[in-house]
Amino acid sequence: MASLQASLPSISAIWSSFPDSSSINSASIVTLTSSPANDRRIRRRLRCKAMVQQAVQGAPAAYAKEMERLSAKESLLLAFKDAGGFEALVAGKTTNMQQIDVNERITGLERLNPTPRPTTSPFLEGRWNFEWFGSGSPGFFVARFIFERFPPTLANLSNMDVVIKDGKANITANFKLLNSIESKFSFSTKLLVEGPLRLKEEYIEGILESPTVIEETIPEQLKGAFNQAVTTVQQLPAPIRDAISGGLRIPLSGTFQRLFMISYLDEEILIIRDASGIPEVLTRLDPPSSPIEEPITEYES
Repeated sequence: MASLQASLPSISAIWSSFPDSSSINSASIVTLTSSPANDRRIRRRLRCKAMVQQAVQGAPAAYAKEMERLSAKESLLLAFKDAGGFEALVAGKTTNMQQIDVNERITGLERLNPTPRPTTSPFLEGRWNFEWFGSGSPGFFVARFIFERFPPTLANLSNMDVVIKDGKANITANFKLLNSIESKFSFSTKLLVEGPLRLKEEYIEGILESPTVIEETIPEQLKGAFNQAVTTVQQLPAPIRDAISGGLRIPLSGTFQRLFMISYLDEEILIIRDASGIPEVLTRLDPPSSPIEEPITEYES
């Protein structure tokens, strides 16, 4: 009780320092009390402040992530070169260490995928070049088709590309025989979207085109046989000659199909994985289509 009595003078002194209580009107009291409208204004102000802080803090993080992605792309392309490129891949000359190194860099780039729905992205369409593929891919199928029929000393697979357009894919393998005869093996497939990452591929037709001979590169000892073959073909009946010039067509409808997912897609690189998880990496050969711009949503400050 004695301590309470001792504190009363000090409390009185503090209270006397405020203005007269009569000067505090009812309007001032209202501004100090809580109301639904006032709470909404406060919450909205706090949300705006949080969004601004997040944007300011997120800009350096987004820049760092983009630089990490570009570095991972460059690292993967260098790994392809160190492994001997496409020729070493189709000839089976890549070492286990090189394959592990490439697969490690593929995994590192996949986790930085900038496209959340690649199966419907405008970046997917276009002409792509095969850089890397595994044992279950169409690239491996074409390579095996060629090397099982021609020894490596006679034929070599120079490159493979695919054109994706309007839900269809046309894959073309270019190879040479005796470094003088160029030919193509291509097959068309239908692509069905089964999710934001997953596609189903159904094979339609394979075509082995008639070879094109580069006369300047024919060895002298083979020129006589070449001229005789040309003369023989020219003397064939027109229907047979037209069939030969049109190439050999192999119907594939209802024969082969596969499921695969797109694990990475941007304007330059496409990575897909089949059901067994084996990756294929493709690089774009033509300029990409302009991506569809998403609408800008505004918020009330």
